Amino acid sequence: MIAAAVGLTMPWVVVWLATEALPMLGFDAPAALEGLPTIVTVFITGLAVLGAAFLLAWAAETAEKDVPRPFAIAVLAVLAVAPEYSVDALYAWNAGALAGTARGAEAGNLAVANMTGANRILIGIGWSGIALFTLYRTKAKMDAAVDHRSGFLADVVTLDRDIGLDIVFLFMATLWAFLVPFGGGIDALDMVILVGLYVSYIVIVLRGDIDPEEEHVGVPAYLQSFPKTQRISIVLLLFAYSGAMIFTAVEPFAHGLEHLGLQIGVPSFFMIQWIAPLASESPELIVVAYLVNKARSTAGFNALISSKLNQWTLLIGTLVLVHSLALGQYGVLGFDEKQAIEIWLTAAQSFFAISILVNFEISGREAVTLLVLFVSQVLIEYLLLQGLITLPVGSHQVLLIFTGIYVALGTGLFVLRRDALRGILSRTSGTIKAAFTGTTPQAATSDD
Repeated sequence: MIAAAVGLTMPWVVVWLATEALPMLGFDAPAALEGLPTIVTVFITGLAVLGAAFLLAWAAETAEKDVPRPFAIAVLAVLAVAPEYSVDALYAWNAGALAGTARGAEAGNLAVANMTGANRILIGIGWSGIALFTLYRTKAKMDAAVDHRSGFLADVVTLDRDIGLDIVFLFMATLWAFLVPFGGGIDALDMVILVGLYVSYIVIVLRGDIDPEEEHVGVPAYLQSFPKTQRISIVLLLFAYSGAMIFTAVEPFAHGLEHLGLQIGVPSFFMIQWIAPLASESPELIVVAYLVNKARSTAGFNALISSKLNQWTLLIGTLVLVHSLALGQYGVLGFDEKQAIEIWLTAAQSFFAISILVNFEISGREAVTLLVLFVSQVLIEYLLLQGLITLPVGSHQVLLIFTGIYVALGTGLFVLRRDALRGILSRTSGTIKAAFTGTTPQAATSDD
């Protein structure tokens, strides 16, 4: 598996060495590798980012065996969103470096587009797809996390109740996200609130001695079996190699997607919003599917929820920092009306998804609803942009309609599950109190 991941990066290594490294050494680049078609550049750099994301994830999980636990949780949380962050950070940086120009404004919009796309893919495809795959796999392998119930798609995947802390913090970040567009952009207050939420979560995890990590399997488990000296050397090598791949490939990949979109008549933001995040999210989704296939769906779903919390706090909150560094002074990362609506839609989807999980279950029907809403919104928007369909409303109004649907469904579920909501809030309050007082939280009742 490691060889396969490295193999994905090899085409880009060859191209980069031939077109970048050789000229720096005074040699001419091979003519065959100069001026590659845009689609070829996107393909090989996308493969490099994908392979690097696998290597980075495996290295991060393997490193947990040797670094201090507080350092592991705090730093590895950042590494968990590194592949997604690389594209976002590139555009946030360009927005600051080119501030005051049309290109700078476009870069700010693309940073938001990539962020909202990554977050919506994680729920629309990740949460729903893994839930449905879990229910499908239970026909072949018994899974203790699946509860069979009568009715069409009524079977449910049950979650570990310790994930309630993640759900509550994700809920708070979601509520704040609804307010972000009203500030005219992502600003320092958003960074303080969102990053502050994640830091608070980490502090509670550490003080409460709650271990959000499951026993490792697959590649990380294999690498952790090596002697310590070899293991550390392998981890450092994987970090260095995957970092070099992401650093060198992300710019041509992102800009190649922009140019490819223009060539085929698709707006740049659509390519950056959906295609780029798919490459960076794929490793995590594949690893989770592997866990589900091994009848470890609880561990897989917990990982997806934790990843959503990382992206919905760290990924958004630090964009203004990158933008300000490129600008040379503090500056708000601005975006247009379209991206403001995209943020509302992303927050609304998260609001609905949390209302589904508030009782620590997700049924087949609920997973299908998440998937259908996500796919239909993307498809309708694409068809409108391409002029393939005509509706009495424009693309902005379509996004607002889907936002309203998510909010209405989420509100309805929260009302129906108000006892479950009170239970998860009470449970989390007890966890927080126990973390700072050293007491043992009360065991949850079945009504929780």
